[in-house]
Amino acid sequence: MKKVLVLTGGGDCPGLNAVIRAVAKRARKEKNWEIYGSIEAFNGVLNEPQEIVRLTSSRTKGIHVKGGTILKTTNKSNPIKFPVTQKDGTVKFEDRSDELVKRLKGFDAVINIGGDGSQKISKVLFDKGIPIIGVPKTIDNDLSATDMTFGFQTAVQIASDAFDKLVTTAESHHRVMIMEVMGRDAGWIALHTAIAGGAEICLIPEIPYDINKLVKKIESRYKKGRGFVNIVIAEGAKPKEGTVTASAGEKGSEHVRLGGVAYQLSKQLKDAGCQAEIRETVLGHVQRGGTPVAFDRILASLFGVKAMELAINGEFGKMVAYKNNSITYVSFEEATRQQNVVKKSSYLVQAAKGLGITFGD
Repeated sequence: MKKVLVLTGGGDCPGLNAVIRAVAKRARKEKNWEIYGSIEAFNGVLNEPQEIVRLTSSRTKGIHVKGGTILKTTNKSNPIKFPVTQKDGTVKFEDRSDELVKRLKGFDAVINIGGDGSQKISKVLFDKGIPIIGVPKTIDNDLSATDMTFGFQTAVQIASDAFDKLVTTAESHHRVMIMEVMGRDAGWIALHTAIAGGAEICLIPEIPYDINKLVKKIESRYKKGRGFVNIVIAEGAKPKEGTVTASAGEKGSEHVRLGGVAYQLSKQLKDAGCQAEIRETVLGHVQRGGTPVAFDRILASLFGVKAMELAINGEFGKMVAYKNNSITYVSFEEATRQQNVVKKSSYLVQAAKGLGITFGD
């Protein structure tokens, strides 16, 4: 019997369980594959004792409608820069990739479901001889090698539902409502939500904003103290004169922690003379959880089937991708070459401006 190992790394994302289920169901059709899962990404392989579970049909049935991942996940298990706590409490990053490679030798295929960071790990492991295949995952939609990532549509739907509710309370109280969404360095969630929800202002990382222009926009919406404005801001947005609002990441994490830009913007508006009453809402991890929408379940399922078929055919060193309405694959080099960010010249941005949405540029 051949053995395939499935794992999920990085942030959680609606649709992860649909991928796991699809891999397992496609593998069972071959009769000669056993399916296993590593708990908390590569931690399950590196831990003593190992945390690797058999993905039986009873374990994977019906999970495509569930949020999160039955295999759990972490962004603190990069085997190339693995966090090791020292006696004095500090964290030192060590390269454990060679150790990982030895522990993976018993598997005929590894399917790594994750974002940009995870696929960079996939490339390193493939170069060291591991038969590995990648599946792109991120609510941020920031991988350029695929037209869409699963989880993104669910995040946009959650954000749009929340935004719709803020519009009515903003109108009732004549307030400025600021809603902060995720996305890190990419403004896709914010931009799609702004268009779907009918925002007056949309602030994204790719277009630094002028606070004075935002104040003018807000003032134009008020007459004799009455009016309202709804703003969507991405967590990585920043003013033309300033930096991204961030704090140190958790111990063992390679990333800074974004968030809180809604409150920063509120202060900037008040300091710039905005007279309207302002309220802030930070959606945070609400966008990552819950039942995936139908589109994400379908895309995730297609990715899972394709990944397993690549494994069956021995085509490793690839990441599955969605391009031109088809499921295909790309090399790890192409998969990790550059981020997919919003271009100021894109039709999506121009259409948003045509709808009267201000970006503060």
